[in-house]
Amino acid sequence: MTEAPDPSARPTPVRFWQALRFWLRLGFISFGGPAGQIAIMHAELVERRRWISERRFLHALNYCMVLPGPEAQQLATYIGWLMHRSWGGIVAGSLFVLPSLFILIGLSWLYVAHGKLVVVAGLFYGLKPAVTALVVHAAHRLGTRVLKNGWLWGIAAAAFFAIFAFDLPFPLIVLGAAAIGVVGGSWAPGVFATGGNGGKAEAGYGPALIDDDTPPPPHARFSWAGLARVLGIGLGLWGTAMALLAARFGWEGALTQMGWFFTKAALLTFGGAYAVLPYVYQGAVEQHQWLSGTQMIDGLALGETTPGPLIMVVAFVGFVGGWTQQVFGPDALFAAGVAGSVLVTFFTFLPSFVFILAGGPLIETTHGKLKFMAPLTAITAAVVGGILNLALFFALHVLWPEGLSGRFDAVSALVSLAAGIALFGFDLGVMPLLGACAVAGLLLTQIAPALLG
Repeated sequence: MTEAPDPSARPTPVRFWQALRFWLRLGFISFGGPAGQIAIMHAELVERRRWISERRFLHALNYCMVLPGPEAQQLATYIGWLMHRSWGGIVAGSLFVLPSLFILIGLSWLYVAHGKLVVVAGLFYGLKPAVTALVVHAAHRLGTRVLKNGWLWGIAAAAFFAIFAFDLPFPLIVLGAAAIGVVGGSWAPGVFATGGNGGKAEAGYGPALIDDDTPPPPHARFSWAGLARVLGIGLGLWGTAMALLAARFGWEGALTQMGWFFTKAALLTFGGAYAVLPYVYQGAVEQHQWLSGTQMIDGLALGETTPGPLIMVVAFVGFVGGWTQQVFGPDALFAAGVAGSVLVTFFTFLPSFVFILAGGPLIETTHGKLKFMAPLTAITAAVVGGILNLALFFALHVLWPEGLSGRFDAVSALVSLAAGIALFGFDLGVMPLLGACAVAGLLLTQIAPALLG
């Protein structure tokens, strides 16, 4: 940790290696989901270190919020890019993800190799009800911010029934909501004017290294040549990776299909990880059968316990998919799992880097002008419906583990209820909640082993 700068003086320029140490540390402490991660960055970068002013921080955040993908990781990429060019953005965004990737690879191996151990099974018995409560809580948080009128409530309800009753693909729902936003934004703009994440800049932090009136550095100035270069590199990396996978495993190979599927998923993550999980479930569980519904819930529980973006649950999906599909044969299961994790992480986050490095120069010309648009508001309303459907799916699998015709798990119901009370009534943090529920699950299954079936 560096000393806080003199509050009356502008901070001295930050060297690349100083920033690298901070981004690495951030990758290991970025718990709490997007809100917690953004709060950590605000406290460190705006208030304590004053690397960037409040207004510039919020301006970057507004742009990241309108993009598909994990906004906290994209915000780190944006600030890293603004400070130290493209390599600064790549390092900041990568270090936001890599600690979580390595941790999840280890936890995923423990899960698939030793998940049948009584201790591990007991921990997951307590985690699953907690995850169900967390998803419901996520839907409530997003809904209270977005669903400001009856029209938006109607879009959320329509999205829920489109998935629940008709099993419509989530991308189709997103496109439909966007179309409603385009038409409704012109016809009734007040309906979709829910506001953004901006706000009046706070005073009292002192001058920042990148202050309100600091002109964009040369590398952050927009040019068509720069835009074309970034898009070309991004598309080249994606195309090369897909071509190599298709040549080695064929288009129908599991790893190739993972690359294609998670490319599409990366472009649909409006509203955060919970928003895209219905689509991931449809593809990974129902369509490709890379893992089961129960394993998907377990993976989300693991994702909640690790630092980094929650969308890193895709690393678990990739590990289990590579392992179960035996992509390298029955004698190389761990290597197959690692390959699946790394591959889906690459395809999930590549678009985020392209969005920031390509769009950042344009956004730097729009201080005070960027706003949420009606299509995004409509999409986010639909996302609430998708998250509610996901919560219902989790609840059915946790409370009726053998199907609706089987037994009702009253103990899991009580754990879910207690977790919900802790979240809604006492605003308990994610990590204390998961820790308490995991310990409760372990103790309950030790006392009554029959709970594990």
